[in-house]
Amino acid sequence: MAGLVDTSLSIRVLGSIAGASLKTRITGDVLKPAQEMDQIRAFLGGAGPGALFDLPWMPVYLAVCFFLHPLIGWLASGAMLILVCLTVATDILTRSRTKAAAMAASVRNRFGEAAHRNAEAIAAMGMLGEVQKLWNDTHCRLTALQRETGDVAAIFAGASKALRQAVQSGSLALGAYLVIQGNMSGGMIIAASIIVARALQPIEQVIANWRNMVSAHQSWVRLQDLFKLFPDVSERTALPVPEKTLMVEAVFAAPPGERQRITVQNVSFKVHAGTVVGIIGPSASGKSSLVRAITGVWPLARGKVSLDGASLDQWPAGERGKLIGYMPQSSDLFPGTIAENIARLDPRAHDGAIVAAAQAAGVHDMIVAFAEGYETQVGDGGLSLSAGQRQRVALARALYGDPFLVVLDEPNSNLDADGDKALAEAISAVKRRGGVVIVVAHRNSVLAQIDLLLVMESGFAKAFGPRDDVLKAIQQQRARLPRSTPGPNLTVIEGEAQP
Repeated sequence: MAGLVDTSLSIRVLGSIAGASLKTRITGDVLKPAQEMDQIRAFLGGAGPGALFDLPWMPVYLAVCFFLHPLIGWLASGAMLILVCLTVATDILTRSRTKAAAMAASVRNRFGEAAHRNAEAIAAMGMLGEVQKLWNDTHCRLTALQRETGDVAAIFAGASKALRQAVQSGSLALGAYLVIQGNMSGGMIIAASIIVARALQPIEQVIANWRNMVSAHQSWVRLQDLFKLFPDVSERTALPVPEKTLMVEAVFAAPPGERQRITVQNVSFKVHAGTVVGIIGPSASGKSSLVRAITGVWPLARGKVSLDGASLDQWPAGERGKLIGYMPQSSDLFPGTIAENIARLDPRAHDGAIVAAAQAAGVHDMIVAFAEGYETQVGDGGLSLSAGQRQRVALARALYGDPFLVVLDEPNSNLDADGDKALAEAISAVKRRGGVVIVVAHRNSVLAQIDLLLVMESGFAKAFGPRDDVLKAIQQQRARLPRSTPGPNLTVIEGEAQP
């Protein structure tokens, strides 16, 4: 039963781990859904469910106790009532502690992940002692809560066991008294002792497993709440591959779980096939937020993004992914080979398509220079490669399958001169085959490939048009600024962008 439940939910659990941060704000351990599933499986595979299956037989055993003698029945009934009170007390005293312990475990694990990500900074700046102290504080809080919960559960489990044994002995004494009085036979003493013990045993088992029961129930509730963010997708009519336009209409976007903090406001533009759009602007102007909204990474607060007139949500996620190539700022790779990463982990990918994507990104020669070529292991997060190499492999992944829309968020932040040249050639190739490229750029090396320029500031599109016209207008506005006036990194043009 535990295996069946685990198998049926494991795919949804992975989907929640991969997509929860894009649906809501994550403040705890990112692997918490997997830990919740482990808790449920451990409970189902333990002694807890057996106790629950025994509970329905309690009335039967109690009826037999009354059949033996009413006093035996009332003795068992009184013990059952006390055990039920112990169960309620166990629930009251452990439920909040169990929930707090789960939250403390998430805090500790999340801090551990942060320490792993910042290993270089910790080593270089001598922060290990401070990190260890903070880790120890969070770990001690977790263990204290777990110890308190375990102590409470153990006390009540011990009390219930002692009560059952006392009642079982009491039933022998009561049976002996009734035999002396001539109300029972000698054999009924043994029967009464056994049946009373069997009547009380399920409640004792429930109390002993109550902690695991509560933890499993809380895990189930949290998983169900998380699964609501990922409803089942119904089948949709297959649409033709887009080949004409990308349209962004009055788009508003906000970080997941922070709908009140709008980072993209009322951005609209239209792009035809074979066009390269550059997005520029100062830091925190909404450039990355905009491309996340365009690719469907972030849900739109308002507005619409469409390909050939069809909104993105009209394609199932798997089919939509074939139409979009996305290279985020952080070019993290999956543990595995370079070929697997370029192929987007598709085990059915053709070698020719993988090599073609690498050649389009100008990374083929770099890959075959490795001792194992395309079978080179990239390591956890791609740590076996340099930052520039990871970025070039991520570019090949974005170009895999010749997607219609290619979105590159600061694709040359870690590239050298050769990498910049390969990037420019890759963008030009997408343009020639009739795709649409959107590039978030801070460096001028890709400006020559850009046809249209979108200027962002404070979440708004302040200018949109042909590259040279927009750059000329920016220079003219800068010239109008007094020499003593410190200007921003990028001066924007007054007025809203027009399609």
